[in-house]
Formats: sequence, C-alpha cells, structure tokens
Amino acid sequence: MQPEALSEIAALAAGELLGGEEVNEHGLPPGFRFHPTDEELITFYLASKVFHGSFCGVQIAEIDLNRCEPWDLPVADVAKMGEKEWYFFSLRDRKYPTGLRTNRATGAGYWKATGKDREVYSTGRPDSNSMLLGMKKTLVFYKGRAPKGEKTKWVMHEYRLEGHFSYRHHSTSKVVCYSLNLFAPPSRSPFLHFPELSFFTVAKTNPWPGLAPSPCHTTRVP
Repeated sequence: MQPEALSEIAALAAGELLGGEEVNEHGLPPGFRFHPTDEELITFYLASKVFHGSFCGVQIAEIDLNRCEPWDLPVADVAKMGEKEWYFFSLRDRKYPTGLRTNRATGAGYWKATGKDREVYSTGRPDSNSMLLGMKKTLVFYKGRAPKGEKTKWVMHEYRLEGHFSYRHHSTSKVVCYSLNLFAPPSRSPFLHFPELSFFTVAKTNPWPGLAPSPCHTTRVP
C-alpha cells in the first residue's frame, strides 16, 4: 500500500475517533495540554487580565472565592482545563476597607497561608537578566473558624503582581485587583495557586463525588 493511502486511512480513523473534532473544549488540538509555568501564568494571564481585561488562549471563569467552598467549585462547567487542574479568576476581597489584608474566609471555613511567599522572575530565577513579576503564595483550607479549624486536603497557590507589573498596577487608578487560582488533586499536586489577580488550582485526595450543581456564582470570561 502506498504511503499516501496509509495517510488517508490514518486521517479517516482519527476523524472517527475524535468525532470530527479538531480541537478540544478549550480550543487546544489533540495532544496539547494547558500547563503554563508560574512566569507564564503571571505574564500572559494575570497581568493581561489586570491591565487589559482579557487574556490569551483558553477561557477562564471568574468566581467569588469567599462564597464558594473548594468542594463546590463548578469544575464541570467552566473550570476544568484537563483531568487534574482547574483555573479561576477572583477579585481580591479586602478584609478591611483601608487595609491590605485579604479576606480568606468562606461560609464553612478559611484559607490559611503556609510557608513563605516565593518570588516569580521572568527567567524563572533571580539574576541580572531577570525581572521580578510577582509572588506565589500557598494556602491550605481549614473547616471551621480560626484558630481551631480542621485542616483539610485542599490546597491553593495564589499569584499576585509585584515588581515590574506592580509598578504599572499602582500607577493607574483604573486597575481592578484580581487573583488567578488553580485547583488540582492533592494526590498529584498538594498545592493550590492564588495571585493578587488570582489564578488558582484546588486539589483533593479522593475522587470527585457525584457533582451536584455548584452554589458558586461564576462569570465566564470571553
């Protein structure tokens, strides 16, 4: 059989397997996965959302993190980027109107920071050719109220703009403070991400139970 004929057969078989779809629900061709680095999350998604109100590539929804428990995240609708990670934007909620502290409480518990914030640089590490882009904070979810909350397996990574982007951020009064959050199963990744313009992931050890409609309010971002 000629190579051309084999190619046609392979193409037809692929079309049948994929149901005629050339891209998945996130606009990515088969074989591609949405797995950005910390630098890419801050530069192409968080900063783009803060300064331009948009971002490249995939669609990422907005949620109110303080009204949404991690187990109620609407992953079936708007958050799922693959089998193991979910991403959201969330507006930063100040604990006090004139303060800088963030309100991290929900109806059932609260997010508590763990460890030190990590600097995120344009080259991935601090050197003479690198710029500080933002900070990455790790948080764990506790049920109940501080300081006697019960630690859970839910973890979040929060990203916020600092350095190069922070200067631009504070130079204009029109910038809205967002965060980007990513959720993923702790058995694979025990961390969750949450930036000042937050992009977060949440993780859980056990498989998802039958997912009921989420009480979390979401806004799909174009």
